[in-house]
Formats: sequence, C-alpha cells, structure tokens
Amino acid sequence: MTDFVLRRAGALAADLRKVDLVWVIILLIPLLIWMLDPLQVREVLEIALSALASTAPYILVAVAMIGMLKATGAEGVIAAAFKGQETRMIVLAALVGGLAPFCSCEVIPFVAALLAAGAPLAAVMAFWLASPLMDPPTFAITAGVLGPEFAIGKTIAAVTLGLMGGFAVKAMVGLGAFADPLKARKTSCCGCGTNPFTGKPHWRFWEEADRRRAFRDAGIENGVFLLKWMSLAYLLEGLLIMYVPADRIATVVGGEGLWPIVVGAFVGAPAYLNGYAAPALIDGLMDKGMSDGAAMSFLVAGAVSSIPAMAAVFALVKRPVFALYLALGIGGAILSGVIFAATLSVMA
Repeated sequence: MTDFVLRRAGALAADLRKVDLVWVIILLIPLLIWMLDPLQVREVLEIALSALASTAPYILVAVAMIGMLKATGAEGVIAAAFKGQETRMIVLAALVGGLAPFCSCEVIPFVAALLAAGAPLAAVMAFWLASPLMDPPTFAITAGVLGPEFAIGKTIAAVTLGLMGGFAVKAMVGLGAFADPLKARKTSCCGCGTNPFTGKPHWRFWEEADRRRAFRDAGIENGVFLLKWMSLAYLLEGLLIMYVPADRIATVVGGEGLWPIVVGAFVGAPAYLNGYAAPALIDGLMDKGMSDGAAMSFLVAGAVSSIPAMAAVFALVKRPVFALYLALGIGGAILSGVIFAATLSVMA
C-alpha cells in the first residue's frame, strides 16, 4: 500500500512538473480579480486583449524572422566575426551580437566552442553583452509597443555596451587579469546548438523539405512562446493601470535626474520578464509616470541580468568574469538611460 501511494505521488509530481507555470498564472489572474473585485475583471481583460491585438502584427513579424533564421541555418554566419585581429573581432562581435538568432540554451555551446577554439575573451564578452539585448524579433516588438525611438535606442545601447565590455576586458587581460577565465566543463549544456565553425546558411530554405519543416516548427514554437509571455505582460500591465497609483510609480522612477535611471536599472534586474514581454510591462509603467531614461535603463539592465543570460555566462566562466559581466551590464544600463534621456530632451 505504501509503495502504491509513493508511486502515485511520484507520478503526480511528474505531471505537475510538466505544467507551464506561466499559463497557470495567466488563468489565475482574471480568476482572482473576479473573486476579489468582480467589477474590474472585464476592464483588465479589455486592456490586455486590446494591447495584444495591437501588437499582433509585430508578433507575426517576429515569428517569421525566428523561423527564417532557424530554417536557413544563419547561426553559422556569426562565427565569422570571431576570426582575425582582436580589435576587429570585438567590433564585429558587438555588431552581430544584436542580430544573433540564438535561444539562451544555444548561447552556451556556441560560446564554449568559440572559447575552446581560442577566440579572445574580450570578443566573446562583447558578443555576450550585446546578444541578450536585441535581435530582430525583439526590435519589431519593442518598436510596436514602445515606439521606434526605444527600439533604435536599445539597439545602439546593445552595440555600445558590447564595445565597452569588449575593450574593457581587452585592457584588463593586457594587465594580466583573467588568465584562466573558464570553469572546467565535462559536457555541453543541453545538446542544442551546433559547432559554430561548420555549416553554411541556405537562404532559399523553402526548396528543402527539412528546412521548411524547421521554419514551421520554429514558427509554431515561438508563436506559442510569444503569445504566452505577451499575454502575461499585458495582464500585468492591466493590473498596473487599474490598481497601482500613478504617483507612487512617478515618485520612484519618474521625473528628471540620475536617481530614477539608477533605480530603473536595479529594479529591472530582478523584475525583467524577457525581451518580448518587457516592453509591455514598461509601457504600463510609463503610463504611470516612469521616465524615458529609467525605462531604457530597465530594459538594458534587465536583459543583461535575466536568468537565461546570466546562466549562460555563469555556466562557463569563473566568478571574477561573471562579476565583471554584471558590473558592465548594470553600469552600461545606467549610462544608456542617461544618454537616451538626454537625446530625447535635445530632440524635443
């Protein structure tokens, strides 16, 4: 009898682990509002559904971009940035980092292969800092939700942060730091991803059945992923609009000066969802009085310090390199917020 109960408990626990917590939260939010404040549930849902509908074209563009990048095998093009003279590598790594079509899991074996092949830590750091900040789908969604100035500003911040980090590491390595930056690793992270130095992209992917299938599978997988996170983000935005007083948000991250930007960076680190959902959350905060500079610092710091981005770095390098990664990310986020706010002020 005891063995039966234990087996049933184990099976139940295994089933529960398969449940996606994000979908559960999406269902629970309107249910809890209906139970606690039934008169407001319709308005929260209308805010979320209206925002989701307005963003739908950008989600479709993002899904198409991801599917195309996967189907063509364009990942192999990125490795070309890590060949040649070190300064050239840093510049190219920062530039292509914003276009890298990698999931957070694929970054680990890709970067591990680069470092194992002798790519300089400075160039890899430039790529690492720029890559989580921006990619084509994130650009499309950010532009659709927050406007093109935020999408362009974040792209510039990604490249600038990559350059800043790459050349900072280059200078420190020249002084004798980070002589042995890598942790000892026995296996790759999860088996996904390929050797970055092999394979050529096939741009006419529709000519091959396997590539058409890859386009379809990536499109479905990422379409569901985006729908899930954007739905959660817009529900949270609805909650912000309905229940959080505007003056409280404005007091902390509104107004002029450096302090709101610094707060935005340090709040963004733990509160960030992902590059696709964060713009919707920021949109709600800005409606409540969050400043432009604080919004940009939130976006940049949160992307660098998100769990997938940090896991990719922490899995490969020793603590001093990881600490430098975080310091560069937070410092670069604050600087990005200051410059973005100043630029908008001049343009106004």
